[in-house]
Amino acid sequence: MTPQNKPVSMVLVGLNFGKHIFKQLIENRETLPIELVGLCDFNQDKVNVLIKEQPKLKSYASLDEILSDPAVQTIGLYTGPKGRADLIRKIIRSGKDVMTTKPFETSPEAAMAVLQEAKELGRVIHMNSPGPGLSEDLATIKRWQQQYDLGRPVAARTDVWGSYHEQADGSWYDDPNICPAAPVFRLGIYQINDLIQLFGNVKQLSVLSSRIRTGRPTADNAQLNLAFENGVIANIFASFCIDDGDSYRNGLTLNFERGTIYRNVGPIRETFDQASLSLVMGHDHATRHVADKYLSTHQNGSYHWQAFADAVNGKPDAQSYDFEDVVEPLRVLNSLAQAEQTGQTVAIKRERVCATNTSNP
Repeated sequence: MTPQNKPVSMVLVGLNFGKHIFKQLIENRETLPIELVGLCDFNQDKVNVLIKEQPKLKSYASLDEILSDPAVQTIGLYTGPKGRADLIRKIIRSGKDVMTTKPFETSPEAAMAVLQEAKELGRVIHMNSPGPGLSEDLATIKRWQQQYDLGRPVAARTDVWGSYHEQADGSWYDDPNICPAAPVFRLGIYQINDLIQLFGNVKQLSVLSSRIRTGRPTADNAQLNLAFENGVIANIFASFCIDDGDSYRNGLTLNFERGTIYRNVGPIRETFDQASLSLVMGHDHATRHVADKYLSTHQNGSYHWQAFADAVNGKPDAQSYDFEDVVEPLRVLNSLAQAEQTGQTVAIKRERVCATNTSNP
């Protein structure tokens, strides 16, 4: 196996959510380009439970111990988003690369700074959403817009839900300042990322939220309204209160001047393991028709493990990030608490950044 194709070694840090990544990496270890070699969490009991399942994994007592181990190439970082940039900076300065999760950070300024530093150091930072480059479904949408001359985008409506019965546990999920409009913040972030990759910068936003059955002090039912700088108006509905057999479907309706694209929309989806896209066009009832259909194999929010391994191994064609695709959603999230707590429309604030190329090689 050549150096550019070999699996990369990884230690998972933070097992509250990281336990799900543990399961994914273990169950798919024969096909994924990631070799899980160790675990770390401030709660040693969580480490012990998983190592009992996989005794060959090493238990690390601290992040410093991991960073001093030359056998470890990458860190799977699954701590909370607040202050995550500081941990990532420490990791990349040690010469290791990072896979993490959404939301990347709570501070847009801190996020941009650490992404730019990673570029300067030649280190890799990836996350599940947004992924590097356009996902298969978004690339199809962009292609159809040109191929079928759909014109300018006009509006978008998205929805995502699941059925939760959560209780307060003192985690960041309970803090309305860190986790505002909670279903949007935790589930709707995927739709926020999608819409920003499609439409660019957001001008202003507003929030509606409610608590229906949650035991947490944060909302379990919410809607985010977005006005984009290019004139597109969009909304994202997200809820923890719906059980209809189709959780996390990430429905999306996109209206263009001369057509509408649907993703995972309708009473019964064609498939649950692929994203279903349909383009509808026509001038009246008689001419309205499905002009094109597509099934995308990549699911919204899935981890791009191969792209990450390619970047870590230095493949010249490895996919890269436009840093604005990472930071602009954080500007939106950074305004959610104010919008939720005041009930007012909030303009997006933009930090000053250096006038440099913001693409990660």
